Formats: sequence, structure tokens, C-alpha cells
Amino acid sequence: MSIDVTQWRGVAAEEDAERTAAESTDRESVRKLRLRSKLLLRSLVRPHRRMIGLAVVLLLVQNFAGMAGPYLVKIGIDTGIPPLVRGEGPQAVIAVGVAFAVAVALEYATKRGFLFLSGKIGQSIVYDLRRRVYDHFQRLSVGFHEKYTSGRVIARSTSDIDAISELVSGGIDDLVLAVLSVVSVAGVLIWMDWPLALATLGSFPFLLLLSAWFQRQSVIAYRRTREKIALVIVHFVESMGGIRAVQAFRREPRNQQIFDVVNEEYRDTSKKAFRLIAVYAPGIQLIGNVTTAVVLTYGGYRVLHGHADVGVLAAFLLYLRRFFAPMQELAQFYNSLQSATAALEKLSGVLDEKPGVPEPTEPTPLPAAHGALRFSKVEFAYRPDRPVLHRLELDIPAGQTVAVVGATGAGKTTIAKLVSRFYDPTAGTMTLDGVDLRQIGTDDLRRAVVMVTQENFLFTGSIADNIAFGKPDATRAEIEEAAAAIGADTFIRGLPDGYDTQIRKRGGRLSAGQRQLVAFARAFLADPAVLILDEATSSLDIPSERAVQRALRTILADRTAIVIAHRLSTVEIADRVLVLEAGRIVEDGSPAELITDGGRYATLHSQWADSLV
Repeated sequence: MSIDVTQWRGVAAEEDAERTAAESTDRESVRKLRLRSKLLLRSLVRPHRRMIGLAVVLLLVQNFAGMAGPYLVKIGIDTGIPPLVRGEGPQAVIAVGVAFAVAVALEYATKRGFLFLSGKIGQSIVYDLRRRVYDHFQRLSVGFHEKYTSGRVIARSTSDIDAISELVSGGIDDLVLAVLSVVSVAGVLIWMDWPLALATLGSFPFLLLLSAWFQRQSVIAYRRTREKIALVIVHFVESMGGIRAVQAFRREPRNQQIFDVVNEEYRDTSKKAFRLIAVYAPGIQLIGNVTTAVVLTYGGYRVLHGHADVGVLAAFLLYLRRFFAPMQELAQFYNSLQSATAALEKLSGVLDEKPGVPEPTEPTPLPAAHGALRFSKVEFAYRPDRPVLHRLELDIPAGQTVAVVGATGAGKTTIAKLVSRFYDPTAGTMTLDGVDLRQIGTDDLRRAVVMVTQENFLFTGSIADNIAFGKPDATRAEIEEAAAAIGADTFIRGLPDGYDTQIRKRGGRLSAGQRQLVAFARAFLADPAVLILDEATSSLDIPSERAVQRALRTILADRTAIVIAHRLSTVEIADRVLVLEAGRIVEDGSPAELITDGGRYATLHSQWADSLV
């Protein structure tokens, strides 16, 4: 089976809301991307400044204790051994040994304290970041989630945060200590014997060139690695989420081909990243070995000619080990560093996303809505060049049940989304009880307006838990009354554990009609002023639909309702019918009036009646 994997990958890339430096050669975009990441990092670090200050103190003491060791060896050789040779006693050697033991103990204690403190800080930062990302994803509008795949949400929430967690859990101390060691060792070497130090520091230009090359190449390599693993996760989540359709339409070979391609790309980018380490780490070791050989040769020459002491040469060799060992460790650490940097860029892009329907800065209180809706010259377009609604004028009095019918794509569901404020109109105003929807706080709006769709999403848990989702503080009696009102009580009590029956993932233990009835009970328990039913009876069989219609006649009597349906049996309970065509209302009246007029609704009703014969 042939497949255009490039096309799939292109679509997946378009769904990614953030922009990365690898996707743009514009220097200004790169600069903004890095600035955004730095601002995020600062905001995460700021609450822990005092603890970080204490950690820095511990690290400095640890570095000082570590630097003392080789120098004490120098003292022991140069000032402790000669008295032993002359038979003057071991006092100097003992003193150096005690000092060395104190330095080792101090280094151990401060390292342990630093690791404990840095681990605590790191996990607090990761916890805060994970909380921020989750909270922000929930606050972003439906429009964002409709274009940003669940796979990318999971990649941001797991893979990217894990990369940062790996960095802060182990590695930052190695980085800081390596920098301190390099600087400290260079200073001590110059202080002890500057000619020998100059021979040692001759390796610096090579180290800088190699490190600069590695830094430049690894930034690109690890950013690409983050992008490729995101594609793997996106495809995996998409395939497993639609596993029924995959198996029903025998799509497994095609999905496997796509997965093999993205998985291979991830493997190849990872291999390129590790090739960089394979060059950098041995390169550092080679420079270190050559430098050690130079120091040993030149230092031995100076010792033989009386220009340096043996202790100085021994200390030099020990310090060189402390100089190059951290540099080699940095190669391994840089893997985590670059992965975390790329992940931080991705996460900063998500956190920089602004909600498409922002919360009003000074919301107008609406504690008890009545349900009167008004559309005034409302226009809306998902894309600027494709308007869906055209200067819509509509008044819906409180308590009226309005059915909206029309062909697919006429704009019916768009009206429902605007009333629920999943989107804001591109022009015009919409009011609830005379208050602009954009001025109503989210909590008040969600209490006043509830939307039930054909998706009838249920959460893992019991049936009672899912019904109570509409009113978290509801009593068991209220939950059962809501279920009985819409005709769900009978089938619920027939389940093994009744209302305590666990419905598993997305209500997998229930039929489509049963899931819809539970979703209805949830909405009715919420008791909104405005209830929107968007194709909400499409999954019900005829007996269930009739039961729901009987319940609707009672429950909708004192609330505003917008009913969007292709089944005109649902429309019969409406006080008023709107016929929508290409984003415009072409007919408006009661069902009986529109049937008598012989217009578009009459034609739809006739076609529906014929389909029942």
C-alpha cells in the first residue's frame, strides 16, 4: 500500500502551534525564542532564590575542599618527606594527613548537602512547570485544542517535562562544579608555577574550538531530536485513540509504514546527536592526555634542573585530572542540557499561547441568569477567507426552545459554540440577559450555559461520578432524580452495581445510547439557564429517544434551549424553528407555521417523513 508519509508529517507539523528556531532561519525569531525560554526559566527559578544561594555556598565550599587535596599532596611531598629522610619525625606528614582527611570529609558533607538541596529545588521546579502546563492547557480555548493534536499535548506534558526533570535531577551540579573546577584549577596552577601553567593552558584554544563546535552542532541536533520524538508520540496516540477504526478499515499496514518512517527519523536524529558525543568526549580525552604528557615532560625537565619541586609536579598532575575529567563529563551532561533546552523552548511556546476567549478583566456578575439571548450583527469565520455566519440578527426570549436545522456546514454547531463561548464572534455582539458574553466570568457563564454534544464524553469512574460532574456537590438523591427525569434510571439500576458501576475508559461498558442518557442526566443536574443540544439525540434508538423527548418537555419548560438536530422528531418539541442556510437565517417560525408555508423546512419535514415509511 503506497502512502505519502511526507504529507502526513507536513499536516502534523502545521498542527504545532509554537515556532522553533529550527523551523526558521530568521535571527529575530531565534532571539525571541531564546528570550522566551529564559523568561520562563527565570520565573521557575525565582521562588527558590534563597535555597539556590545556599546551594551555591555549599558548592563553593565543596570546590574549595576538592582543590585543597592536590595542594596538600604538594605540601606533604615538599615539606613532609624531607624531615622524614633527615630523621626529624613525622609531625609534618601527620599534619598534612589530618588536613587531607578534613578536606575529604568536608567535600563529602557539602556534596551530600548540595545534592539533597539541588534535588529538592529541581523537583519543585519540575512540579511547578508540570502544573503550569496542565493548567494552561485547560484554560486554552476549544479552538486551540481543535488544531493542536492530543499527541502534541502529551508530548509537551510528558516527554518534554521528563527531559527537564532529567537535567535538574542530576547534572546541574556536575555542570557548575566543572566550571568551578576549570577556573579554580587554572588559577591554582598559575599561582604555583606560571611557566608550567602556561604549558598547560596551551591546550585551551583547542578545548575552546572543540567545545564551540560541539555546542553549535548539538543545539541543532537535540532540537531536531525533540521534534522527531514529538511526531512519534503524535502518531502513536492518534493510532491507539482510533484503534477501532484502524482495525475496522484494515489500516494497520499504512499506520505501520508511517510509524516506521517517523521512528526511523527519530533514530537517525538520535544517532547524529550521539555521533557528536563520540567526537567530543574522545577529543577532550586526547587533548587531556597530550597535555599531561607535555606537563610531565616539561615539569620533569624543570624538576631535574632545580626550577620546580617534585611536589609541584605531582600536584600539577593531580590538578590536571580535576581539570579534564569534568570536561569529559560535560559531554554526557550536554546531551541532557540540549534536550532540556529544546524542551523548554517547546513548553515556553505553549505557555506563551493566549486563550482565544480570554477571561474578562472586570467581569460583570451574573449570579442567576434567566436565559435571554441576543445576537446583534454577529459574524464568525474559522478562517479569514471563509465566513461561516453573516451579520446574524437573532433574539431568543428566556424560556423559549429553539430548534436550528439546515444542511451540513450551514453554521448550526457554530451558533452553539458561540453561545457556549468556545469562540468569540469576529464581529458583532452576543448577550445573555443583556450582558455581553465577553464580559461574563467563566464560572458564571458555565453555570448559565451547558452544551450536550453527540460526543457524550464520559470520564473513568462510576456512573454516579459522571452524572455528578454537572454539579460536584450534588447529593445521591439529586443524582438519581436527574437520571430518572431523563429516563436513565431504569437501565442504570439494571447494571451490576447500579449507580456505582465503573464505566471504564470513555464509558466503554455502556452502549452509545446509554452514554448519551448519562450525559443528559449530567446536564440536567447542572440546571443551566440555557441548555444546548447539538445533535445530542443522534446516538439514541427510537425507544430511548422517545423517553428523552418526554423528559425534555418537562425539563425544558423553564429554561432556554437551543436544539440542533437532523432528526426532525426532536424538533417537534420546539417552540420555534430556525432554518439556517450558508450562515444566514432563511426561515423563522413555529414548526406548524413553517410546514404550512411550504418553504425549506416544509421540504425537510416531508423528506424526513418519507424516510420513516
